[in-house]
Amino acid sequence: MLDTSDLTAAVERFADRLRAAPQSRLQRGAAAEGLALARELAVRAQRAEDPGREPRILPDAGVFTVADQLAVAGNDLAEILRTAPAGSREQELDEAVRLVREAQERSGL
Repeated sequence: MLDTSDLTAAVERFADRLRAAPQSRLQRGAAAEGLALARELAVRAQRAEDPGREPRILPDAGVFTVADQLAVAGNDLAEILRTAPAGSREQELDEAVRLVREAQERSGL
């Protein structure tokens, strides 16, 4: 069974690889994968925190900010899941970790 540290570790690993990637690799799709993942994690965090409110979408702030956006969104979701009732978080946590791993694989990083 996973815990929130698994999510933060997976997010930080992908964010670190995005930070270290050359601009050409970021522009060929790695940044787009990171941004899509950051947006998805941010939406999940917002829905968990305030289910009645329409989630806001992270802006595209450029290829050099994607790693930070991903780190913030992933850590926000991990914190929300850490404080959620135990029965409600396992599936969401497992799915979030899977999404991070799949996005990193697709990014080629």
